[in-house]
Amino acid sequence: MSRSWLLILVCCIPVCSGQSVESIFSTQYEIQTVLRIEGALAAAQGDLAIIPKQAANEISASASTMPFSNLELQSEKAIVQHRMVALLNVWGRTLSPMAREYIHYGATTVDIYDTTLILQLLAASDVLDKQMCQLEQTLISLSSAHKNTIMVGRTLGQHALPITFGKKMSTWLGENARHRQRLGQISARLRRSAILKGAVGSYLGLGPKAISLEKLFSQKLGLDTPYASDWHANRDLIAEYALFLALVSKTWGHLGSELFLLQSTDIGETLEFRSATSIGSSTMPHKVNPSKSEALIQASRSIPRLAEVVLDDMVNIFERDNTSRPNKVLADISIASSKQLAIAHRLLKKLIVRPQMMLNNLNRTGQLIMAQRLTFALAKKLGKTTANDKIRHIARTALAQNIDLRTAFLNSGLSEQLTPLQLDELLDPTTYLGQAVEQVEAVIAEVRAVEATNCK
Repeated sequence: MSRSWLLILVCCIPVCSGQSVESIFSTQYEIQTVLRIEGALAAAQGDLAIIPKQAANEISASASTMPFSNLELQSEKAIVQHRMVALLNVWGRTLSPMAREYIHYGATTVDIYDTTLILQLLAASDVLDKQMCQLEQTLISLSSAHKNTIMVGRTLGQHALPITFGKKMSTWLGENARHRQRLGQISARLRRSAILKGAVGSYLGLGPKAISLEKLFSQKLGLDTPYASDWHANRDLIAEYALFLALVSKTWGHLGSELFLLQSTDIGETLEFRSATSIGSSTMPHKVNPSKSEALIQASRSIPRLAEVVLDDMVNIFERDNTSRPNKVLADISIASSKQLAIAHRLLKKLIVRPQMMLNNLNRTGQLIMAQRLTFALAKKLGKTTANDKIRHIARTALAQNIDLRTAFLNSGLSEQLTPLQLDELLDPTTYLGQAVEQVEAVIAEVRAVEATNCK
């Protein structure tokens, strides 16, 4: 899938310091990462006396710079038609004849670019985690500020029971926190995925110290002890990363869908902030369209499709074939995910919450959402089943006669069961929130307990 659809998501200004996800998958970043990997390889080989120490030092020092231009590299690639050979050729010309003999010594292109991809995914994961941290802060603020803001809870599109807007927001706070835990687990596996196993994954060409070399190579890249198994043809590590991003996209697609509906004219409980100069429609001046929530929904549809392409790459051929060329798709899905997170943050940071409209909507059913509370109150006197049947009949009468629940109850012959004061208290939705407020506080405390140690 091309990146053209990403333009729909609006230009993303990175929400965290340092590099953007887009820059991590740029050609320049890839070249510099390949050089870094080749430098680590030479340094490890020098330490293990696989290549001369002098050559290792020169290669490592040169790899820390950009010793050739992109124009030189592209010109060479046009000739040799191989990206790794082109890079080695133009780089080799900048080295001494002795050092030139030992660059990329015993290695295979697949290992270098697999390890490059792993470093890119780890760098992207770091940026994505920082974005989720920012969303975490915004969701904490919204949940806390509105933990007592009463609204109607809906099930199957119908008014159900009272909740608070803070309680609603806390569900995404908890989901975002679980995603950050998942990302930490995935990153831990990626940190074990530097690979230096040779053309068919059995270390041939790398010499008798190959396993030790791979471990030292990984260490010099700042990574953990690599997996003993050759994961190149299996691709589960890469698929897990992509499927994780698909899961994250559905979280924000869900939130976008919810806010899209809540800001509809007929509900109007929230609004997206729009600047005074923004235009909602070219022909209808009154329109204030939900562009950010709509973009979140679209991303939640597109990102999982990209993940499917990466998932399909698990069905590979023999030891080292790579028929689907998934790296571009991994770049696309990482960039798209970062943009979706940025849009979600902009939406929530300036979200307009309308408590009065929430209260107005809650009262639209004439107290019918308090029928459950009346049932429990009468159950103590009549029994649960009897009370439930009677209140159901009263509720249906209220709907049929277009009257409120209080009037229908008083007309039902059950008025002697409750005093007017008791009835008024039972029909007050602000006192029937269960433990929604405590729930919000517990979610915030739970998230903050983890955040304090790893959300910077």
